[in-house]
Amino acid sequence: MSRLVAPGELGVVNIGTLRTEAGAIIPDARIAYRRWGKLHGLDSGRTNIILVEHSLTSGPDVDEWWPGLIGPGLALDTNKYCVVCTNSIGGCHGSTGPSSPHPEGGYWGSRFPGISIRDQVTAEIAFLDALGIEGVHAVIGGSMGGARALEWAAMYPERLSAAAIIAVSARASAWQIGIQAAQIDAIEGDPHWHGGNYYGTGQQPREGLATARRIAHLTYRGELELDERFGVEAQEGENPLGPVRDPQQRFAIESYLDYQARKLTSRFDAGSYVTLTDALNRHNIGRGRGGLNRALATIQVPCFVVGVDTDILYPYHQQEHLSRNLGNVLGMARISSPVGHDAFLAEFRQMNRIIRRFITLASAATLPEPGSHFS
Repeated sequence: MSRLVAPGELGVVNIGTLRTEAGAIIPDARIAYRRWGKLHGLDSGRTNIILVEHSLTSGPDVDEWWPGLIGPGLALDTNKYCVVCTNSIGGCHGSTGPSSPHPEGGYWGSRFPGISIRDQVTAEIAFLDALGIEGVHAVIGGSMGGARALEWAAMYPERLSAAAIIAVSARASAWQIGIQAAQIDAIEGDPHWHGGNYYGTGQQPREGLATARRIAHLTYRGELELDERFGVEAQEGENPLGPVRDPQQRFAIESYLDYQARKLTSRFDAGSYVTLTDALNRHNIGRGRGGLNRALATIQVPCFVVGVDTDILYPYHQQEHLSRNLGNVLGMARISSPVGHDAFLAEFRQMNRIIRRFITLASAATLPEPGSHFS
């Protein structure tokens, strides 16, 4: 049994060989994680772990992308709970992914297999097994993290007490697959992509990743918010209304998207972006389970569903569909915001209330006594 890393530190756990849903093999796979708070209840198997699942380009540093929500007395109260956030398999923040060394030499690159949301959950179960942890109190996640939380409830109901599913659908829609496929195409069309084998070449498909981010960011934010912030204004000191089109003369919204693109390319790997976006395209809770509604109805883990009223990427009707068809619904909450999909990362007051409400409802299940802890 391994010991957990110190609170806030990055740890890496070897989970051995991972076999994907499609039959591919990832030997010597590793999962990176961070944790906050002390772990109780290891002996009984019912622990006080709240497992937080990150979105596409986030990582295990949940205290940074959900600031003010994790800590003593906060919504994710580390006086009561052990909050754990892993980096998804296929990611680039410490877990095995395309940029990781391959056991046979070089980097995984194009040899890294396609993965599904189910594979992400399978890897996370192997991570807990490696630590000797049988179960968690709750799983909570938004966007890609919400898809993982939903699959957790479907795949391993005996290992969690409740799930919060935020800003996601029961399966990828044709529109979602299309817009995300366009992002993948932008990266794979970059001359520095090299078929996914750019690692070690000194080149990176930054322009392709930047274009993908511009496309994606328009689906993450709300139309009303962007128009209110930028309208048709020119970027300061530039003139996009000149006699010829000049890429150096931009509207303010173009400058904003360029800024978001630069931020992502400085911190995220293009290979992981392709891998994880493809995993989202494969998301389908009904695959192999008799269809969407039948699969949802069989989920008896208490689930709390959250949506955003202005979400373009995962429209609110998709969360309504979840709430109508899940077998055990704790409740539903709507985030009201002009921000769009990213509201679950931006509307901290509303998220604070929602997370507290979810945890109160989820805590109807018995928590372990805090007398003995595994630190």
